[in-house]
Amino acid sequence: MDAADAGSIGRTQARPAISVVVPCYNGGRFLGDLMASLDRQTFRDFEVVIIDDGSSDEQTLHKLAALEDKARVIHQENRGLSAARNAGIRAARADLVMTLDCDDRLEPPYLEKTFALLRSASPDVAAAFTHLRLYGAASGFMERHFNRFDLLFANPMPAGVLMRKACWQFAGGYDESMREGYEDWEFYIRLMRMGYRALVIPKPYLVYNVSAGGMLFSQSSGRHAALWQGIRQKHAAAYRPLAILRAWWESRDGTGTISLAKGLAAYALALLLPEAWFTRLIVERRRRHLLEGRRAPYRPTPAKSKLAA
Repeated sequence: MDAADAGSIGRTQARPAISVVVPCYNGGRFLGDLMASLDRQTFRDFEVVIIDDGSSDEQTLHKLAALEDKARVIHQENRGLSAARNAGIRAARADLVMTLDCDDRLEPPYLEKTFALLRSASPDVAAAFTHLRLYGAASGFMERHFNRFDLLFANPMPAGVLMRKACWQFAGGYDESMREGYEDWEFYIRLMRMGYRALVIPKPYLVYNVSAGGMLFSQSSGRHAALWQGIRQKHAAAYRPLAILRAWWESRDGTGTISLAKGLAAYALALLLPEAWFTRLIVERRRRHLLEGRRAPYRPTPAKSKLAA
């Protein structure tokens, strides 16, 4: 069965098991590899929903037109990544939704493994995800995890997750006003505060594009201090001293990577330093982390190899 067959399943069946939602803005050059990775999935009961977020370049428009028989392509005016994800999830026929950026790819077992994990999980599990294999401006692997304390100070989860559509709906979707990035981080904090958690498969099944001109290294990173401040203001109750201590105390399960001292130090520096200084501090650390520290062969850390809880 090829990608066209997978798309046909999505159109002929009222409810496929999974809807793969792909926002796309002038990203046509990536769609061939993305669709090929979906064609190689060992799990086949899925549809593909591509949201064209007002693309303007001819390559992307031609590519989207060529995919009309392999995926549902929904066109909208440019409204940003959050709005594109929300539109795709609203249109999704399945109860489980995979959020996948157009420049990323999935290893063949991804949908099979995350589907089995999420389907057997308790109702308080909103999402399942995996570690990352990096390509592009960086190579190697990156471990991802879910930890309520860590989530207050950094985003340890990938943007690409398999989640229950009902949880997305209950949380109110992605914040469409956040057009400069960190919308997935803020969304995960919202889910966490509602009592949801996520599970991780300790294998690098999500292939993540690290682009020197992408959101990670440009727009979002350049606005880190302001964007995190916006998150803290939106979730002020979660950043009160007693709430931070409670989150740390309840998250001492071996899944975290941020100590209480480091978390509090980051919070204090964010309050004391000028935005530009704090942003530069975080961005440079992130660049070194990605570009220099992730080239070794993949060997999962034992404490983080178990499912996050």
